[in-house]
Amino acid sequence: MNQNLPPPPVNPGDTSPVPTPAPLSPDEFDEIDTLLDELRSRYDETPQWEFCEGFMAALICCRRPILPPEYLPVLLAIGDDGAEDEGSFADAAQQQRFTELWMRRWNEVAQALDAEVDGLDDEAAYHPEVMDVRGAIAALPKEERAAVADEALPSFGQVWALGFMFAVESWPDEWAAPRDKEAVKWLDGALQAIVALTEDDADPPTLCVFDEDGPPSLSLKRLNAFADAIWAVYDLRELWRNFGPRVQTMRVDATPGRNDLCFCGSGKKYKKCHGMT
Repeated sequence: MNQNLPPPPVNPGDTSPVPTPAPLSPDEFDEIDTLLDELRSRYDETPQWEFCEGFMAALICCRRPILPPEYLPVLLAIGDDGAEDEGSFADAAQQQRFTELWMRRWNEVAQALDAEVDGLDDEAAYHPEVMDVRGAIAALPKEERAAVADEALPSFGQVWALGFMFAVESWPDEWAAPRDKEAVKWLDGALQAIVALTEDDADPPTLCVFDEDGPPSLSLKRLNAFADAIWAVYDLRELWRNFGPRVQTMRVDATPGRNDLCFCGSGKKYKKCHGMT
């Protein structure tokens, strides 16, 4: 049974960071994975957390604040009761727990993206929760590796970048280029850096990102592309904060002169017709 989306514990429309009780622990990230697995039992296209993490980063950077009732149905396909091909939370308690963990991570990411950092190794910098799937498989015993030898494995950071671009493509008006030429270059360069990460790492692996002694699983080019993509998120956050939400252009019809024929087609002068109201 689908549930109506509850009010968030904080205002996610304001993408400014707010104090958080504590960063999510590894156990809490595991809990999110378990919640997504449970959602996937009812809707098999429910994404993995890494995809959600990229999607969240794009929302935080987005020009217009987008609220949970608008973005959760896009991300998790949470629909109305009885709708086909849509997911649902098991109950209100599960939904509340997911919302709590989601918003804590949201505030943590927003705080990191607003921090002044000199390098991505800074503890205050944004560190996406991404998996080195190829590294994990390469570390398995030979027999277990053989069992997945024919499977297409995502490159490092690829699923995160796909989640980010999914949000961009879902709200194209909010990512339309501004008129300022320098801002256009800034926007294009940042998005190109993230799009580059959606591509496969086809270069020979020479590095293991999480374990110096682990088997190589990604190329140096890929590691540099990942860093460029994270800096691009910082650029996008700053860009849209400088410009603010788009201003909707209001169309106002010109008012006829007092002695012009009235627009209603009566044949009378405007001052003797609608101009009298």
